[in-house]
Amino acid sequence: MNDEIDGKSLDVKAQKLEQLKEIFPEFFSEGKLDLASVKQILGDDELVKQDHYELSWAGKAEARREIQKRTTATLIPDKEGSINFDGSGNIFIEGENLEVLRTLQKAYFGRVQMIYIDPPYNTGSDSFIYPDDYSERKDEYERRAGQKNGGGFLNKLDLFKKNTKENGQYHSVWLSMMYPRLYLARNLLRKEGVIFVSCDDNEVDNLRLLMNEIFGEDNFVAQMVWEGANKNDARQIGICHEYVLVFARSRTDVPPSWSIAKEGVEPILREARKLRKQFGDDFDSASAALAAWYRANKASPSFMNRRFRFIDKTGVYKEDDPTAPGGRKFDLINPRTGEVIPLRPNRGWGFDQETFNKMVDEGRITFITDTSIMVRRYLHETDRLTPQSVFYQPARSASERLGRLLEAALFDFPKDERIIRQFIDMATDVNDEDCIVMDFFAGSGTTAQAVMDLNRDDGGRRTFLCVQMPEKTSEDSEAFKQGFKTISEVCKKRISTIVNQHLESANGKLEYDRDAPAPGFRSFILNYSNFKQWNAEVIDKDELLKQLEDFKEPLFKKPEDSLDLLTELLLKSGIPLATQTEQRTTSDGVPYYLVEGHLIYALDGLSDQLLKDIETTMPTMFVTLGNLFTGEKADETMTNWRLQLHEAGIDFTLI
Repeated sequence: MNDEIDGKSLDVKAQKLEQLKEIFPEFFSEGKLDLASVKQILGDDELVKQDHYELSWAGKAEARREIQKRTTATLIPDKEGSINFDGSGNIFIEGENLEVLRTLQKAYFGRVQMIYIDPPYNTGSDSFIYPDDYSERKDEYERRAGQKNGGGFLNKLDLFKKNTKENGQYHSVWLSMMYPRLYLARNLLRKEGVIFVSCDDNEVDNLRLLMNEIFGEDNFVAQMVWEGANKNDARQIGICHEYVLVFARSRTDVPPSWSIAKEGVEPILREARKLRKQFGDDFDSASAALAAWYRANKASPSFMNRRFRFIDKTGVYKEDDPTAPGGRKFDLINPRTGEVIPLRPNRGWGFDQETFNKMVDEGRITFITDTSIMVRRYLHETDRLTPQSVFYQPARSASERLGRLLEAALFDFPKDERIIRQFIDMATDVNDEDCIVMDFFAGSGTTAQAVMDLNRDDGGRRTFLCVQMPEKTSEDSEAFKQGFKTISEVCKKRISTIVNQHLESANGKLEYDRDAPAPGFRSFILNYSNFKQWNAEVIDKDELLKQLEDFKEPLFKKPEDSLDLLTELLLKSGIPLATQTEQRTTSDGVPYYLVEGHLIYALDGLSDQLLKDIETTMPTMFVTLGNLFTGEKADETMTNWRLQLHEAGIDFTLI
């Protein structure tokens, strides 16, 4: 955590130079990168030749400069649009995703375990944000287009437009849109983190090359093929699949093997746990009830596992053949009677005598007679499998489920939450309590639902961080007719609906048998900074004098809730949005915030009692607003606070 808050997002260029300096200090002279030293130390063979293999497009240099741009934007809490705001770790952000990614760089750098995105496929009818003219200066464009609001924040929604195939830079425009977003997204991943990106034939080749450049070819994991429904609308070949590219932040740090849960298994295990509570050690009654449950759920994926219809103290099991072709051929002895258990022709035992004896002791062998046996195969030991690069899931089913969930067809072609759930399952650890799953093209909120559903079923504590721009819905769409003016409103509706369903589960109306925080999410809206000095644009002497006068009052306006100011200061101090924050009040009525148990923010007032409370709490830092020191002796009082806190070992930061 920095002692000073500069109000801007992470300086990506400076951060990369610091990383390089840490590894190769000899590359630097007087604080600057010395290319001559790089060449001398590494030699010509390690440097890229003038003619070399690379992905290039019109506007790439400008796209790279986008990465280096910093923002003073902030996120404003939307408590009314949230559920369980103070208790939930889930985050939904409404705003243009490139600016949001910049805003999150300090607070979420290296914290995200997994990213899934479903960006525009560049089909010729997609709309997304991109600049008109890469040679035009940013300030010139802004003045020409009138795209700055009163706070000086670029209103990028005005850049939202369709990229048609008639555009001379059709592919270049899409690549320039994707490049800075993927680059900044990589910064947010943990070293063991991974990213999944959906795409189709329009840009899959370019996307693979682009991600090779950003993530490195060695960090490529897989190019998965997602088969949907057969199509008969093409003249030559009906395209019935799309792709998911998977890259790691550092593949050497990713677990060597992944697995996913078999479909339909978790509901069976959940039902079995309920039956064990109901019937105790009456396993016959519990097994009979489980068999009846299967019959009542013939249409569900669980029915495929109906052979696992018995319950004992270990779990749910099926009776299985203990032999296999090519197994061991020997005289298997019943350890209880000493009799030989005969082997069927052309078969062999699936274990040796020692293992068999142990299985008998553990109750994993069912004796039909003294010389006839079955082995118990437990569902929880065979409930996972290795994910495959080609899989099938019809697109229509996701649309139908979302339509039923929202009681209207509000979103065209949503991604399937069951597939996204599998991606999350394979790339995250159920025991990881700090696991963040991000989606900055959130769309209808598929990723958010997948995270919550998976947590409900496997007991995980993953949280989602979803970003969706307030893209306007078409006036002829069902969403617009239902009162949803933007895609982000549809997304929040879906998230809220799922949260409320899970809250019902947590309250006992449905089964929700795990010890976990109540479901919910915190909603935020991208906006310009609350502080004038972080939006300053000095033009001339008169403007400078005006700004100095303005800065006597540091805020554009007094926010309705000081939580707005706190959120901005936390983000710009590198503290995540879901950090534990406690609002306290001194004995003389001055409110303040205690953050992470060791940071104090006072944004509404000061008093002698507050100073005493700070010294009692002993935080590492105290942050406040300069204009809270008032009166003729304001400067003297401020100096006394600074000295007194310094003597106590507490950093004093003034905004």
